[in-house]
Amino acid sequence: MGRKTLSRVSGMIDGAHPARSILRLLARRPGRISVAVLAFALKEVPLWFLPVVTAAIIDIVADDGEVSQVAWWFAVAAVLLLQNYPNHIVYTRNFMTVVRDTGADLRNALAAHLQSLSIGYHSRTSSSLVQTKVVRDVENVELMLQQVTHPLLSAIMVMAGALSMTAVAVPQFLPVYALAVPIAIGIRYGMRNRSRARNETFRREVEVLSSRVGEMASLIPVTRAHGLEETAVTRVAHGADGVRRAGLHLDMLNGHVASISWVAMQLLGVGCLVLAALFSLTGVLPITPGEVVLLSTYFTLLTQGLTQLLMLIPVGARGLESVRSIAEVLQEPDLELNEGRDAVADVSGEIDLHAASHRYAGAGDDALHRIDLRIPAGATVAFVGSSGSGKSTMLNLVLGFLRPTSGRILLDGRDMQELDLRTVRRFVSVVPQESVLFEGTIRENVAYGLRDVDDARIERALRDANAWQFVQDQPHGWDTVVGERGARLSGGQRQRLAIARALVRDPRILLLDEATSALDPESEELVKDALGRLMQGRTTLVVAHRLSTVRQADTIVVLEGGRIVEQGSHAELLERGGRYAHLHLTQAGLA
Repeated sequence: MGRKTLSRVSGMIDGAHPARSILRLLARRPGRISVAVLAFALKEVPLWFLPVVTAAIIDIVADDGEVSQVAWWFAVAAVLLLQNYPNHIVYTRNFMTVVRDTGADLRNALAAHLQSLSIGYHSRTSSSLVQTKVVRDVENVELMLQQVTHPLLSAIMVMAGALSMTAVAVPQFLPVYALAVPIAIGIRYGMRNRSRARNETFRREVEVLSSRVGEMASLIPVTRAHGLEETAVTRVAHGADGVRRAGLHLDMLNGHVASISWVAMQLLGVGCLVLAALFSLTGVLPITPGEVVLLSTYFTLLTQGLTQLLMLIPVGARGLESVRSIAEVLQEPDLELNEGRDAVADVSGEIDLHAASHRYAGAGDDALHRIDLRIPAGATVAFVGSSGSGKSTMLNLVLGFLRPTSGRILLDGRDMQELDLRTVRRFVSVVPQESVLFEGTIRENVAYGLRDVDDARIERALRDANAWQFVQDQPHGWDTVVGERGARLSGGQRQRLAIARALVRDPRILLLDEATSALDPESEELVKDALGRLMQGRTTLVVAHRLSTVRQADTIVVLEGGRIVEQGSHAELLERGGRYAHLHLTQAGLA
């Protein structure tokens, strides 16, 4: 699906008007919807025409009519009933295609919008919550369309048929039918606000529970190592109890709606039957026995349809609440804005920061303050400093995950604010502290996102990353599945695959974020050797706590409190005896 199409789908979702949003989505496929509605109308004809057949046969019997007349009415009924099957198949094919396409459109639009949201949004939003919106909320919308549309159309068809046939047979009885509609509307609107509030509360509690389950799953190694199983279970139990209480309150409200709807409509049905009988017995209206049955049947059909619709209020409310939930993502304004900005066809790798500052939302001070730094193309610059000094913020600024709140960052002399960062990142590779692998083969992980990459190129990247030997030792070579997040590989093996992934892309800018800090000495040496090959001829920015890993950098930048306090080569900084020299002596155990 194209980007413009996904953008149009996103624009149709309005959390303040969920029902209108659904109608707009369905209207995107007018042909299939029209065919579905027409087929539905035809297949429902027996529902409102059979009472006419029933009334006619009763009157034939009451008047001692001919058997041939009964046979003729039977033939009419048989034709009407048999046509239901092909028309129902046509309706199902067309309408459910629209429903499933709409669900796919919503999921694709959510995925695309999530990719365009800022890193700040993703850092403050649980991945489990995002998964709930993409999977559960879209499923609720599909379920609502499946369960509500059929009875809604049926009620409309029955209502139209009942009113039409009654207008032809006994027009004087139409005012009685009119009572059912305002009563049904009154019940619907009387419960609307309470239903919306309780559905929203229930959804929020489910999202909290999803987040806690996600946290529990990711923290199981930590939980098990510290004997905190009971604490983890208790935390999830609190979330489950919130869902239980909110769900019970919602169930009780739905129970009230169901019972009130059923009682009101049944009373109206019985009242209609009694009234038709009284009119016939007293002669107020010239109604035959067959017409008494006809009127009672139509009114029963009408009230049954309305009752069914009222019973679906919970499903509809849940679906509309899910539309609001989806809108929370699609209407999230915290975007990484790239549309309309200049695309980048080539990158040399020269980076200049001019008085660049960044302050996080709600913070009292800048995380980085007026940074002036020039990084020549092909140079290696390392950032060191204590925790919270601004090292990771620096990398995120260069990568474009964060925008400077003041000052400028230039890439090859062009202001990065004016560039489409998606095109810039084609020339950038990142090797983080914890390499991220997905549950696929080694080859798929190395070539992730690349099309038509040949085997020789992948093999060369694996060799240069010091990964070829262990890959060859795997049961199926590079076709071995690594497991979720690379669980079947060691930390050093995962990191070398991350380096191979970077190498196969031949980036111009390389960002290394604590790439060796979590490794054992043997793995660290293999990774450092691979990084040495990866860094050759590329602009490289390194963040490291271990100063031994940055000695060969062209420039070492020392950050403290978001400011540059020193910069120079390893030897120059040691000679000055400043902050870097103190850090070096501390790590060497000489301070």
